[in-house]
Amino acid sequence: MADIKVIKVDVADVAKVVTISDSLESLQHEVDGYIECIYPWEDNATLICNEEGKINGMELNCPLYDEDGRIIDIIAGPFLIVGFDDDGELISLTDEQIATYLRKF
Repeated sequence: MADIKVIKVDVADVAKVVTISDSLESLQHEVDGYIECIYPWEDNATLICNEEGKINGMELNCPLYDEDGRIIDIIAGPFLIVGFDDDGELISLTDEQIATYLRKF
C-alpha cells in the first residue's frame, strides 16, 4: 500500500488536502462505509463517496454539476477526490488538480 495525497470534503466543512493510504480499508474509513467511485470530470480525478450515503440518511454535503451548470447529483456524507492513472490505480492528485478542486469545493 502507498500513501496518496487527496482532497477530503467533510459535511459543512471546507475542503482540505490530506494524505491517506490507498487501501480499501482506509478509503472506507474516510467515507464512513462502502465506497463508490464517480467519474464526473475528464482530468483523471475521481470522487469517492459512501455508496449507501443517501440510503443510510447521511447528511447531504454538496451538489455535483454538469458542464452546463445543472445539478446532476448531490453527495451525501464525506467524500474524497483522488487521482487515478491510465491503469485505473488510485494515485495522488497533481498540484494543478489540488488547486482546481480546492477552488471548486
